[in-house]
Amino acid sequence: MKNLLFSCFILFLTNATFAQQKQDRGYRVSVGDQVPSFNFKLLDGTPVSNKSLKGKIVVLQFTASWCSVCRKEMPHLEKEVWQQFKNDDFILIGIDLKEDVEKVKRFIAQMNVSYPFTIDTDGSLFEKFTLPNAGVTRNIVLDKNGKIIFLSRLYDVEEFKQMVDTIKNSLAKS
Repeated sequence: MKNLLFSCFILFLTNATFAQQKQDRGYRVSVGDQVPSFNFKLLDGTPVSNKSLKGKIVVLQFTASWCSVCRKEMPHLEKEVWQQFKNDDFILIGIDLKEDVEKVKRFIAQMNVSYPFTIDTDGSLFEKFTLPNAGVTRNIVLDKNGKIIFLSRLYDVEEFKQMVDTIKNSLAKS
């Protein structure tokens, strides 16, 4: 009986761990959740908050200059997302994780991206969305009411296409 209970317990833990990793991928939030409250300033000094983003489809892109996957994804974000939707009720905000202003400005120039950026200097914004020790290369898409409608992790071509379709469909609804 003890062996059966122990086996069931191990099976439960294995399934729960796999399901959690598959579903949240390091996220504290889920699709369908209201976005956590936040306030920050873009590099140009523009204040941003939940309230200021209402009425726009939003992509929050967590990134860092040292992240090779981020560097791979950013040209696609610039061309296939920012350039395609920037004249709509849409904003893409790059959020650099824990780097200084000069490094971030060099990173933006190297990547040749034109979408707005901020710096999450202490990681507190990132931690509103992610579990402890989670990695960057994340996109969080919000609808016009601040509800999370898409979460991505790393750069996968198919997932990226799904994100672009989600943005396009959300913009078409309004």
